[in-house]
Amino acid sequence: MAGTSRRVVVTGMGALTPLGLSVEEYWRGLVEGESGAATIESFDPEGLRVTFACELDGFDPEDHLPAKQARRVDPFSQYALVTADQAVADAGLDPDGMSQDEKDRIGVVYGTGIGGIKTFRDQAEEFIEGGEKRTSPFFIPTLIPDIAAGQIAMAHGFRGPNHAMVSACATGNHNIGDAYRMIQRGDMDAALCGGTDACVTRLGIAGFASMRALSTRNDDPARASRPFDAHRDGFVMGEGAGALFIEDLERARARGATIYAEIEGIGMSADAHHLTAPDPEGGGVCLALNRVLDNAGLEPTDVDYINAHGTSTPLGDEAETKALKKVFDDHAYDLNVSSTKSMTGHLLGAAGAIEAIAAIQALRHDVVPPTINFDEADPACDLDYTFNEAEERPVSVALSNAFGFGGHNTSLALRAYDE
Repeated sequence: MAGTSRRVVVTGMGALTPLGLSVEEYWRGLVEGESGAATIESFDPEGLRVTFACELDGFDPEDHLPAKQARRVDPFSQYALVTADQAVADAGLDPDGMSQDEKDRIGVVYGTGIGGIKTFRDQAEEFIEGGEKRTSPFFIPTLIPDIAAGQIAMAHGFRGPNHAMVSACATGNHNIGDAYRMIQRGDMDAALCGGTDACVTRLGIAGFASMRALSTRNDDPARASRPFDAHRDGFVMGEGAGALFIEDLERARARGATIYAEIEGIGMSADAHHLTAPDPEGGGVCLALNRVLDNAGLEPTDVDYINAHGTSTPLGDEAETKALKKVFDDHAYDLNVSSTKSMTGHLLGAAGAIEAIAAIQALRHDVVPPTINFDEADPACDLDYTFNEAEERPVSVALSNAFGFGGHNTSLALRAYDE
């Protein structure tokens, strides 16, 4: 088995987001400061406390997948399959032309925060109305969180390590980090990794709204997600997926792949504090940030940009700011921070994946995407959050933060690739 010195790089990306159905459309929307939030159109939201979300505008699964397959998988798996296909194509791969030995060294580590909530609701109604005879034989294998990873592997014949890590809104980062470490260790040579969620359903919206986690700005959806603003009142639900194809650097070089960025490390921790509320002092986040710097061999002053978790909740944004100031000290005021959730909403298990892509694009283009919808400063949130407009600046090292219910904290370190 290879040692832990293998370098791991990103050579393919795929994204389905409320700002666009490709990485290029998504990035353009981020740089232009677009909002993906609007009144819900996929179902009638009448009677719900919150009637808006960030949906996938124009997505038809049968435009991307065989009709039979599209009908037999939950939307969260549809999104995963499509983004995996995008990442494979972007990486310049032809799975049909690969030897089985090569495909046996490619894994799929791809998670979801909630899984098949639409399937669960639909099948629960069928069971209540008609009992077991109305229950689909596809119910369980369509619902379970790991099935997207399994579907991706079957689609491409990849027989390397295959699983799904589930850690609420830290899911995307955990899956990328796990795949990265398995490649480092030599357990596999490459992987498709990322996260997906499809929770813009009546049940999904009602569940989060009942917790008072969502913004209730029904009269102004496009301006509802306002991370770090004094008048933030909760997050906006989003849906979609993000996929990265990552591989051992020597493998990428040997096949002449385009290298987008290098993964430098991951830091992980727990708040051990509360089911849903963050540690108000940011203690667990500090641990994750210090661990990612240590894991990546970085000094705080090496970091140029942080894609914050920044959900637009009163407690979460303040706690993350406290942690950044504790770990980065004076440098916290010199680096750029932004929350792209101000534009995409919160994609739950997919958030870490699409935000890692945003950080990679910042490295590639030396542009920091903005935090939109800023109106009034919050004295507790006093860093440079790149408010309202993108900023051009050199970006060599970026961190992407993702935290989840249960107190799960992650931070992923990415560096502009340098031979």
